[in-house]
Amino acid sequence: MSVEKVDTLVVGGGQAGLAMSEHLSKCGVPHLVLERQRIAERWRTERWDSLVANGPAWHDRFPGMEFPDAGPDAFVAKEKVADYFVAYANMIAAPVRCGVEVRKVQRLVGRPGFQVETSDSVIEARSVVAATGAFQHPVVPAIVPEDAGLMQIHSSAYRNPGQLPEGAVLVVGSGSSGVQIADELQRAGRRVYLSVGPHDRPPRAYRERDFCWWLGVLGKWDAQAPAPGTEHVTIAVSGARGGQTIDFRRLAAQGMTLVGRTESYKDGVMVFASDLARNIARGDANYMSVLDEADAYVARNGLDLPEEPDARKIGPDPQCVTDPIHGLNLAEAGISSIIWATGFTVDYNWLGVDVFDEKGKPKHQRGVSTEPGIYFLGLPWQSRRGSSFIWGVWHDAQHVADHISTQRKYLAYHASAKRETKVA
Repeated sequence: MSVEKVDTLVVGGGQAGLAMSEHLSKCGVPHLVLERQRIAERWRTERWDSLVANGPAWHDRFPGMEFPDAGPDAFVAKEKVADYFVAYANMIAAPVRCGVEVRKVQRLVGRPGFQVETSDSVIEARSVVAATGAFQHPVVPAIVPEDAGLMQIHSSAYRNPGQLPEGAVLVVGSGSSGVQIADELQRAGRRVYLSVGPHDRPPRAYRERDFCWWLGVLGKWDAQAPAPGTEHVTIAVSGARGGQTIDFRRLAAQGMTLVGRTESYKDGVMVFASDLARNIARGDANYMSVLDEADAYVARNGLDLPEEPDARKIGPDPQCVTDPIHGLNLAEAGISSIIWATGFTVDYNWLGVDVFDEKGKPKHQRGVSTEPGIYFLGLPWQSRRGSSFIWGVWHDAQHVADHISTQRKYLAYHASAKRETKVA
């Protein structure tokens, strides 16, 4: 079997892979991008039908192209986001090869580079960039057995309310996905229970500026590490229906039943932690802290932005918060399905090199791994808070591409010096 040789192989044809391709091209680095399905496939087939971007169009994009047919403050539908990446790949002439799965990467022995086994052929590459992102393998806690007589799916498999059997629904997870799915189900006439864990609850907009803008001017997108104790805290924010601030009290007033963090299940009864009020209060504190910082920024810089006193009004706690449910018989509550909006983990089983710690997390510095020639892109907090967002991954890709380009120059000098030595 003939072996194809490339300088740099990029694994993944989503936002990370395309950003990587653009910067490699700018650095003059020959490369190939392999995508096992289609460009931006997860946007099309691994998200619910009504999903829109969580950030406005002016912010959640690459610098080189605006979203067509979308105003700057619009929240773009998922299909149009996928179309955007396809158009971007064409614009930058990204060398993407779709329908090819990478199955194994191993270091070559006695010479630089890696052997890459794919579903199509064998490739040798001097460098490999794992650009598969952070949302690879859905996490479903082993709480409710499969034979419990309930439909159980992860949020990545949810499409629309009609997909679920008749009856009430328990949504586990209060981040962006869980809240948006729960809200959609309730609007479709379903009885919904939402399990609320620790979360941040920022304003969608404040004083006529979107949350993304406030994070930027307040320097929070550039934070290099999460605050202590916040590594696993989800963020409840949404662009649905033009973008609204998530308000759990409002959801409860509309008929949704809030419960605490899901703990265990036995004999048909789901047990919830006694932390609902505390989690709601924590979200409120985060919300108020953003307003405080925004007000201070406006005053300090003399900005002409209208005051918004109503934003600080928080309604009374609903009964489900003051008198919380700690144990719920699912059958008696009429619950026929559970949606686990419990996040994702990475899956690098195909990467057969020593670049992972004891917890399976990549060992790297801003995407440059401890194994020379292996790089990562699209990881949460890869270099800053914004690293896993569309615009953030684009900037991280620039750093990784520069590193690859610099290494090529060292190797080019080495090869040139060897030739000169032989001539002499």
